[in-house]
Amino acid sequence: MSDARRTRPYASLAVPDEDRVDRARGFFEQMDARRSVREFSDRPVPRELIEWAIRTASTAPSGAHKQPWTWAVISSAELKAKIREAAEQEEKAFYNGRASDEWLEALAPLGTDWEKPFLTTAPWIVVLFAQRFGVKEDGSREKFYYVQESVGIAAGLFIAALHQMGLATLTHTPSPMGFLRDVLGRPSNEAATILFPVGFPAESAEVPVLERKPLADVSVWFED
Repeated sequence: MSDARRTRPYASLAVPDEDRVDRARGFFEQMDARRSVREFSDRPVPRELIEWAIRTASTAPSGAHKQPWTWAVISSAELKAKIREAAEQEEKAFYNGRASDEWLEALAPLGTDWEKPFLTTAPWIVVLFAQRFGVKEDGSREKFYYVQESVGIAAGLFIAALHQMGLATLTHTPSPMGFLRDVLGRPSNEAATILFPVGFPAESAEVPVLERKPLADVSVWFED
């Protein structure tokens, strides 16, 4: 097997030792202020901001560096209306029968229901598609690795990037999501994983009062 490996020296971010904890705490405090927003303003958001968020998200590590994601970005009012109509059909079926009583009880504090007006109010919808496999120029399949893990990391970076810009989003996952591939005309090797409405929060937007689990509840330490 030929060695096609290419390397370059790695330059880590230069942070003085005395600043590391303050920077870590500052980033935590910024991200801890983030919330999923369901009430959006129709205030325009420049396309350039979405482009930078996608560039940032696409720096995520991925299995064998295959970068198995496609970001479908929609501002078309017609397409957003179609997406909302299809999503609400699935959501109505979920809330009126598919979901267990236990699941609905868990969702109750969030105040959600089948109606999703944010899908037409937010200036942008971004749908993250996972590429289950690649397609070569000759039409044959290219195997991709750790697709869901890779796409999940990219989604997290996308959310963080938007928050740093002062934009809001929501991880909307109507189930099933096959309608998104149909509405957007995406190929069969792609599967929608998350739908992100993106924009500024409405001036009247409110979010649930939530408490995050403390460090002791989400970590296990093994130290000498």
